[in-house]
Amino acid sequence: MSANYDALLEHDDVEAVYIPLVNSRHKEWTLRALAAGKNVLCEKPLAMNATEAEDMASSALAAGRVLMEAFMYRFHPRVRGFIDGVRQPLYVQASFGFPLTDRANYRLQRALGGGALLDVGCYVVSVARWILGEPDSVVARARVDGVDMSVSALLHFPNEATASLWASFESAEEQDLTVVSPDATLRLERPFTWRDKQDPYQLMVESFADSVLRDKPAAIPVTESIANMRVLDQIRESAKLG
Repeated sequence: MSANYDALLEHDDVEAVYIPLVNSRHKEWTLRALAAGKNVLCEKPLAMNATEAEDMASSALAAGRVLMEAFMYRFHPRVRGFIDGVRQPLYVQASFGFPLTDRANYRLQRALGGGALLDVGCYVVSVARWILGEPDSVVARARVDGVDMSVSALLHFPNEATASLWASFESAEEQDLTVVSPDATLRLERPFTWRDKQDPYQLMVESFADSVLRDKPAAIPVTESIANMRVLDQIRESAKLG
């Protein structure tokens, strides 16, 4: 497998690569691709932790190449329209869960970077930060069975807003985003995996390609990905996930 990946990176006519590997391999293959002069679209979460993400960002800067995290939901007009309509948010509630019982699944393998926090928790953290900014405190709890199967977190923000986040591998299908403001309560069902005629994956790839071809900054800057990883790290620490 590695030999095939290495051979791909040796091709001069390959300008960019997409890295969909398990979480524990994101940093390794991103660095290899950047060293080979390739632009990189890396699946979420960008890394295992903020330190890894910072190393990857430094390598991209040194190589003069685009590095972008593949958070496809942020490109869907439905989601963007919802976020643009939020005014004076006081409270955000975001949840993402689904049942996962196959212990052979990489998402349930600790050594591969498994666990609900990194897999679906990165979405709920991302959307809360998109709306409220950077939290100044984090409290979290988790239920662990080999990996974190369910994680709950309460985030507090400098303007006194709060967010309640939940991610799980042991629930029925669940996706929800609720924003409470002084004048309204807004709800968006299935905010993270909605597909229609405007496929968020296609929109994401087109945006990434435009950044590469036109030498433009990535729509999701790597600084945003690092900030998201920092909050995930805080949740991990508070929940004592190791």
